[in-house]
Amino acid sequence: MDEIEVKILNIDRKKVEEKLISLGAKKIFDGKIQASFFDFPNKSIRNNKQTLRLRRVGDKTFLTFKNPIPHNDVKIREEFEVEVSDFNKTKNILESLGLSEWLTMKKHRTTYILDNVRFEFDKHIDQYSFVPEFLEIEAKDIKTLYKYVELLGFKKEDCKPWTILDIVKNIYS
Repeated sequence: MDEIEVKILNIDRKKVEEKLISLGAKKIFDGKIQASFFDFPNKSIRNNKQTLRLRRVGDKTFLTFKNPIPHNDVKIREEFEVEVSDFNKTKNILESLGLSEWLTMKKHRTTYILDNVRFEFDKHIDQYSFVPEFLEIEAKDIKTLYKYVELLGFKKEDCKPWTILDIVKNIYS
């Protein structure tokens, strides 16, 4: 399944949440997320702009592989994800295969859903806690994504196809 998303920085969370609720969005998650990213010593995963992530979301754990699909305006990635039963055992399996953890992130996420579109408020609580809270919108296609961007009062120009590392780079550039 393809993941199609954008991030919107410099948001007024209260105002955006009020708008989402008025549109009928339902809150489906509010909690901590821990993500660990893995790669081989030769960095072959990162060098191909791919992602291998082990993530704990509440009491569930997921192993995800993402492969980029080039696009200028939005982040599109082919995504393969499975739920696994144990974070630490899965980490041990990955490390036994020669992968090593190169990055760990922790954040607080609040997720709303409306018409199968996900709206996620992310605030990092780790080494990236200096990054202001942002909104991520994920939809099944670009047209739907921009429809909800506009319904929330944002413009296409407000949308960034960035990862958290791109945001950090942008803050310091």
